[in-house]
Amino acid sequence: MSITDRVERIRLNYVNSKPAISYERARIWTESHKRTEGQPVAIRRAQAFYDTCNELCVNIFPDELIVGCTGEFRKCGILTPEFSWTWVDREMDTFATRAQDPYEMTDEQRAFVRKEIFPYWEHKSLEEAFLAQISEETKRVAVDTGFVDTDSKWRQAVGEITADYQDVLFKKGFGGIKKEAEAYLAELDATSLEGAEKIEFYRSIVLVCDGIIRLANRYAEKAREMAAEEADETRKAELLQIAEICDVVPENPPKSFREAMQFMWFTQLGGILSENPLAWNPGRFDQYMYPYYKADKDAGVITKDEAQELIECLWLKLSEWVWTISANTADFFAGYNQFQNLTVGGRTRDGKDATNELSYMCLKATEDTLAHQPGLSVRIHPDTPDEFMAAVTHLVSKGTGFPAIHSDNAGYQMLVNAGYEPEDARDWSNCGCVVPHFRKTGEWTSAANLNFAAALEFATNEGKSRLSGKKIALDEKDPKTFSTYEEVEAAFYKQFAYLIKQAVISLITAQRLHVEMVPRPFMSACIEDCMKNGKDLTKGGAKYNIGPVITGIGIAVVANSLAAIKKLVFEEKSVTMAEIIDAINNNWEGYDELRAKVQAAPKYGNDDDYVDDIAREIGNFFYQEVHKYKDINGNHFLSAFMGISNYLPTGKVLGATPDGRKATEPISEGVSPYVGTDTSTPLAAMRSAAKLNQDIHSGGTLLNLRLNQDLVATKRGQANLGAMIQSYFALGAFHVQFNTVSTETLRKAQAHPEDYKDLLVRVAGYSTQFVNLSKSMQDSIIARNAHETF
Repeated sequence: MSITDRVERIRLNYVNSKPAISYERARIWTESHKRTEGQPVAIRRAQAFYDTCNELCVNIFPDELIVGCTGEFRKCGILTPEFSWTWVDREMDTFATRAQDPYEMTDEQRAFVRKEIFPYWEHKSLEEAFLAQISEETKRVAVDTGFVDTDSKWRQAVGEITADYQDVLFKKGFGGIKKEAEAYLAELDATSLEGAEKIEFYRSIVLVCDGIIRLANRYAEKAREMAAEEADETRKAELLQIAEICDVVPENPPKSFREAMQFMWFTQLGGILSENPLAWNPGRFDQYMYPYYKADKDAGVITKDEAQELIECLWLKLSEWVWTISANTADFFAGYNQFQNLTVGGRTRDGKDATNELSYMCLKATEDTLAHQPGLSVRIHPDTPDEFMAAVTHLVSKGTGFPAIHSDNAGYQMLVNAGYEPEDARDWSNCGCVVPHFRKTGEWTSAANLNFAAALEFATNEGKSRLSGKKIALDEKDPKTFSTYEEVEAAFYKQFAYLIKQAVISLITAQRLHVEMVPRPFMSACIEDCMKNGKDLTKGGAKYNIGPVITGIGIAVVANSLAAIKKLVFEEKSVTMAEIIDAINNNWEGYDELRAKVQAAPKYGNDDDYVDDIAREIGNFFYQEVHKYKDINGNHFLSAFMGISNYLPTGKVLGATPDGRKATEPISEGVSPYVGTDTSTPLAAMRSAAKLNQDIHSGGTLLNLRLNQDLVATKRGQANLGAMIQSYFALGAFHVQFNTVSTETLRKAQAHPEDYKDLLVRVAGYSTQFVNLSKSMQDSIIARNAHETF
């Protein structure tokens, strides 16, 4: 089946519409909080959620089969002033013109929020509390610096949760969850602190369940109103069916595929309205949806083509929601990406192959719609059907950057290492970018971005920023006096450990404030053990509570730099340390011969043990240093090499580096080679990445590679790619993804964006429209080496 006319109309609207800001959620949320002064914070947030569900505009847009929106616009972003309003106040006058992720917002809207919303939240927001409580030392290192970045955890909600459809939502419905909460309430009294806290928790659950049910019922009413006025009989029937479905779900467990699809979207919508989250993941869609699809198809209730259209409508619905973020956060998460990761394939809980018909249909939906959401991930194991691997590599050949391809075995091992029971570890899905995850987990995944190359800069510049000259980190001696490679290495690790410590301090502060100020009753209702324990997600209510993940950026740049110093200065003695320092202090200007020497030194990404061993040592130190810290719930911090657009802003704050990179240029992402330096084969790049002991980095690892389009244009080329992926995973690696769009096409898209609005590219741990990226981000993608042979 080709894409239907309906889906194509929705798709074109999605591609051609600019994201617009709605203040309706913020207005209702604020008025609700004015009415609940003095009540417990969990109750206030739950009441505000209910009021939002009861008062928010309900719109059913043309052609929609799955309904529910965050505001008056179809491609809509919302404001959450309880987390942060100050950045909105500072930036909204230039929303429409900012370089990355611009938004439409009218003068009337800006005037309203400044008069009616922001004054209430002054001195009440999470951001203000965080900035008031951290030290000047931590601010110097970790607030809007690019050296350590944690702002998505104190200017935004956490997100990073996967709703438990299998054991909670589709078994009970929100009506059943409400009854369960009421049953717990009937057994409790407030004669102890624990009892009082549980009473508050369950009361908040009742309120959010009432809220999401009320929202669905209002959509049923709206659909009937529209049906009464609809002249087209086909559309009238669709609207009446929508009304019938919204009468039933999400209050009750779904009984059909259509009901399950609408239920799933209402759950997504509830999470969005509750906190504007990052990485509110659909999880293993092909597993929990398949029983409904198979039953309906076998009974003749739905055809495969009708189900495919519904899936594609859902893909576009997931893409229409806009994550509203600051300019700083947008630099780290570029491309309007909400990181709603949906995982297909893999194994069942008892170890059998889990691939089914829906697994293939999800791949097709991404190919058909060219939508940037959901973030489509596949799990590959040695017994993955050849047909499924062929479908995966076929999608890769289409140049969308989808899917993200993961080793089933490595993901399992990462979760076992993090303390999961084996059966739960087999049931993993992806969270956000590339984080192995399970639906009964409370987790902070992309909690901090740590700039590895900044640690090297501070080690070779006496603790100072090379661009600003300001003292940022620890004291260090004149780098020209380093007499051994071991001294250079020790100075780097000292500064590296210091940056990790400041990241931890920042995140501990943010965690504590989340508990006090922004509990998460709606998402807690979606997680089984929160209900059993009577504890909110922020308090560790889930079965598994995984410590914050610190993401490493720039490992390839640092490994390349240290390899150049080790080889040229201390082994060959063809260059002095003073010459290296003078060259990078002068941004390599006038040092062309020396720069050519360092660029010719061993480079990570070419299966060269000389430099790959250095990268592995850095990765091991990173894990050990991060893992020694614990969060407020006693969980170990975790390390990761996930990839987002963080390698651009982290590069912008740095001077030149000893590998030949010039000042302000991007650094490296994930476990990927530095752009243009992987001059051997893609398998050589994979072998370098696989040496990093990826299984210890339970926050995930990412390898981004670019292939010449001709390599995967044929079935034979796609089969070769599949074999190469399996070989990579056999080495113990976790993840790989590919861009296959030609440089010529990308250059044309830069010059004529109006002709390439739906061109998808892989940025890092996600794909998005190429034309929605800043020029610097586009250039960094073009600069990646396009491998021409396997």
